[in-house]
Amino acid sequence: MNAVTRWTDIPEFEDEAAEARFWEANELDGKLMAASVHEADSRESTTITLRFDPRMLSRIKRIARSRFLNYQSMMKQWLAERLEEEMRKL
Repeated sequence: MNAVTRWTDIPEFEDEAAEARFWEANELDGKLMAASVHEADSRESTTITLRFDPRMLSRIKRIARSRFLNYQSMMKQWLAERLEEEMRKL
């Protein structure tokens, strides 16, 4: 079994069968999984509503499942990472 040590090592899959074949021979490295866990901020949070194209949301959920993450938590992590990136540009 090959250990996937970077998210970029996971290819784009043509279909679910191709994805299943990939995961039969590969697994996520434990350190990669541990690094992807986002610790919630203890401060108060605000609930918002976002509307997504159903196909986009489906793709997001599929990515989250492949990483053993909750899709909403993964999206918050993505937004936090992008926010940090944008703030460094200022």
